Amino acid sequence: MSNKINRFILLFLFLNLAFSASAQSSGGSNYLFTALAAIVVLIILGAVIMVADNLLKIEARESGADKSGENYSLFPKWNEIFGSSAPNFVDGKVHFLKKGHDILLEGEAAKTKVTSSNVTTYAVQPQNFNGISPIPKVVVAVGDEVKAGDILFFDKKRDTIQYVAPVSGEVIAVNRGAKRSISEVVILADKEMKYKSFDAPNLADCSREDLVNFLQSSGAWPFIIQRPYSLVADPADTPKGIFISTFDSAPLAPDLSFVVDGNQAAFQKGLDVLGKFAPVHLGLNAKGDKPHAAFTAAEGVSKHWFHGKHPAGNVGVQIHHIDPIGPNSIVWTTGVQDVITIGKLFTEGKYDASRMVVVTGAEVAEPQYVSTYLGANIEGLVKGNLKPAEEGKTLRFVSGDVLSGKQTSTEGYLNYTDDQVTVLEEGDKYELFGWLLPLTPRPTISGTFPNGFFPDLKFQANTNTHGEKRAFVVTGQYESMLPMDIYPQHLMKAIITNDFERMEGLGIHELAAEDIALCEFACTSKQPLQSILNEGLESMREQ
Repeated sequence: MSNKINRFILLFLFLNLAFSASAQSSGGSNYLFTALAAIVVLIILGAVIMVADNLLKIEARESGADKSGENYSLFPKWNEIFGSSAPNFVDGKVHFLKKGHDILLEGEAAKTKVTSSNVTTYAVQPQNFNGISPIPKVVVAVGDEVKAGDILFFDKKRDTIQYVAPVSGEVIAVNRGAKRSISEVVILADKEMKYKSFDAPNLADCSREDLVNFLQSSGAWPFIIQRPYSLVADPADTPKGIFISTFDSAPLAPDLSFVVDGNQAAFQKGLDVLGKFAPVHLGLNAKGDKPHAAFTAAEGVSKHWFHGKHPAGNVGVQIHHIDPIGPNSIVWTTGVQDVITIGKLFTEGKYDASRMVVVTGAEVAEPQYVSTYLGANIEGLVKGNLKPAEEGKTLRFVSGDVLSGKQTSTEGYLNYTDDQVTVLEEGDKYELFGWLLPLTPRPTISGTFPNGFFPDLKFQANTNTHGEKRAFVVTGQYESMLPMDIYPQHLMKAIITNDFERMEGLGIHELAAEDIALCEFACTSKQPLQSILNEGLESMREQ
């Protein structure tokens, strides 16, 4: 700011000399001195306004008021004058996110609900929970009968947090993985569901300790995820906020407004429960159709509107723009369907792990929403609904979306927090000279590819990466994909070199794998960014 004032003074001196010379050569003029006086007044006024504007921004930053996203300046921002306007249904401030990219794929599900009778087995997989003991204490054996809500296993490190059965039926397998770790506990479901009864405490007068004990013993506590590190929340911690995204912007993701329909009361009750621990923040979609009334009319929460391309729906991105995570701060997150399950513990007194799962992808005959339960078997979800197999074509099954989901098979099970199955062609065939003249349309962030002229075109993609891993190339692609004040490439290099101080300074605490997934898609170097980030987070957690 002092440099700008110095420039004003130099400009004033220059003009003074110029006008003085002009006045002397023409015999002098009062108009020249009047003009000089006006210029001096304008310069002083401009300096005062600049100082006041900077002081206002500094005060807002020191008080923390700038975290709300409001413009604490005497001057409007460029996007406030010429930026996108909010839809008519928006009743608050909108965060317009300019970075990101929407991947349009074939195989979007029609908004019709189908009750699946093909799924007969369900599983809870300990490896879905970060930080849990590889060999948790399993309290059931093969052949045992369980009800929905009965305990299956608990973490030896935190034995008060119970992991329970999503359905009633017979335990038919306790499968093991590497080094004798427990990979899954499988249940053959009853045709008619039986539930364990729970006596929920009265929210009006129960203590925090009683509420925590109830959620742990009923199996609902694992739905609450703590950031940083994406761990099951520590009951002893007090978060500064609880964040829930009410929309998913990932490719072919479910429409949560459609999913929540019919469960408004349970969703609101779940919000009331979470509100006992910390302020609850809802992220709502200001792009497209109006969100469901369960979201827009939710009580006792703060609502924040977001407009932008993927990953605008990621809760991590929303946290960054609402109240960023610092090195010493903790926040909790959970999902819409998880909130409904928590709410039904209080409205119905049972652990109802029913889920609306969307089955999507170009290889699905009729992409649709399937009513099932948490941890459903993949084969049952897609049975009879795949396109006829072509000779030489193999398929890949993904629990979740194509960016951050996990590869599975028809013998596998839906991951604990997933409500989407994607089926697409395996990328095991190569296009001749595809690197020179790619003829097959494919998703890309490049505007030079022919399909860049057709922004609404949907693609039948496969899993081919069209290249191999190589050294990092400085392209700016990561920064254009991530709508956060973070430099992903510098962070990745800090993780690889195990530089803890730089990792912390570059914002590793704010990220989860799903936040960096779009950067991995755009990466020219084909680097496994999600794996690198997870390694960095694990190293930081161990420290």
